[in-house]
Amino acid sequence: MVSCDTSFLHSLYLIDHHTHRARARVRQMANTDRIALSPFHQYELLNAIRLSVFRGLRDAAAGEAILAAFQIDLADGQFELPPCNLASVLIEAERLSSGYTISGGYRAFDILHVAAALHFGASEFLTFDRNQSKLALAVGLKPGP
Repeated sequence: MVSCDTSFLHSLYLIDHHTHRARARVRQMANTDRIALSPFHQYELLNAIRLSVFRGLRDAAAGEAILAAFQIDLADGQFELPPCNLASVLIEAERLSSGYTISGGYRAFDILHVAAALHFGASEFLTFDRNQSKLALAVGLKPGP
C-alpha cells in the first residue's frame, strides 16, 4: 500500500515546482496501486486550498474548482480510503513523537500522516518534505516519489 503527506497531494492539485513529479508518480502507479488517504489528508488539503484563496494566491472560483476536482477524484475511486481508527493513529503518532521529535524536529501533522501510513500497513510514503521523508524512512517506510 502507498500513502502520502499533504505536500504530495498539494502538488497534484495546486500547481507548484513538484507538480510534474507528483503527477508522473501517480501515472506510474495507475495500474498497480492507489494512494491511501486518511481523514487527516482530506482535512489538511481542503484547508490548504481554502487558505490559498484567503491569501490571494487564487480567486474563489479557482479554489472551488480545485476543491471540486479533488472531490470528484475521491468519488471516482482515484484514492483508497481504508478504515481509519483515529484513536489508534493518535496513539501511534504519540509514540512516534516521543521517539523521534526531539532528535528530528517533526511537526504534528507530519507525524500524523506517517502514523496513518503505518496504521494502514503502507510500505511506501510519498512526500516532498525532506524531514518527513527521514521520519518515514526511520520507521520502515520507503520514501518517494
